[in-house]
Amino acid sequence: MLQIDPKIIEDMRKKSYGVWNHSAVQICSWTKKAILEKGTCYKNKFYGIDTHRCMEMTPVSVFCTNNCIYCWRPMEFMKLVNIEPEDVDDPEGIYEHLLEERKRLLTGFWGNENANKKLLEEAMIPNHFAISLSGEPTLYPKLPELIKFLKSLPQTRSIFLVTNGQEPDMIKRLIDDDALPTQLYISITAPNPELYKRISVPHYPDAWERLTRTLEIVADAQVRKVIRMTMIKGWNMDDALISEYVDLIKIGNPHFVEVKAYMYLGYSTHRLKKENMPTHEEIKEFSKKTVEQSDFLEYMDEQEASRIVVLKNKENPIDPFISPVQSR
Repeated sequence: MLQIDPKIIEDMRKKSYGVWNHSAVQICSWTKKAILEKGTCYKNKFYGIDTHRCMEMTPVSVFCTNNCIYCWRPMEFMKLVNIEPEDVDDPEGIYEHLLEERKRLLTGFWGNENANKKLLEEAMIPNHFAISLSGEPTLYPKLPELIKFLKSLPQTRSIFLVTNGQEPDMIKRLIDDDALPTQLYISITAPNPELYKRISVPHYPDAWERLTRTLEIVADAQVRKVIRMTMIKGWNMDDALISEYVDLIKIGNPHFVEVKAYMYLGYSTHRLKKENMPTHEEIKEFSKKTVEQSDFLEYMDEQEASRIVVLKNKENPIDPFISPVQSR
């Protein structure tokens, strides 16, 4: 059975992760704020998900195809291994154990007089699953089964899957097996192979080709698509790169493009400087220039607290808010 090294598990638990064999869960800071009625995340504002009922999880916590310099998670622990189906937990086991871990991590809120107990009670039964916490979820060989299982739960409203696009064959499997999530995120850290290698530090020598192949595969896929651009000041925000970003975005034909600032947090502070974190105004300016250099993107919304702007694709329009019909 695939397992995380005990020393790494100890470190993760100190950082408030709930861990089960090779999977993990954590309570997002926005989930905590929502329970305390101090605000909701941009996914609530942009797409209508219930922040307090969001379960941020991963089926492969410390296994990844990239070692991105901006990752606030323990990238130093990440490694790439060939994971076989017989070496991993089944989706039901992952869900059951991570749900218990999540409840344990939320226990302290029952004694917090500022917590909204109704919201806390609802939070115990998550209806949104963000498969994005750490590691690369498309390495989990039973990912189609996991997504199908989560869809089968009566309370499930939405499932977001975030991938770095390094496993195009798995994305093809999700399509062929009718196991696509509600919303599929593809992370883009650079608009050309040279810069991608410097920022994402990929394990695969053909990493750029894998990313572009994934974008080609999802272009016509019947799923809500988002391209996430993590912007690092001094690294990938040069105006001269914008036209290359636009060309790359067009390949994937997304419904939305999230332009998000790198945040100077966690382990990334050992690799980057605080000055590499763009301000919200700088993200807005870069987004504006991206719209100006494209003929298909337009401004949709923003959230200053998260330093993020979301653009929408005029040529591939869809209602931003997720309906019960879309979630299944």
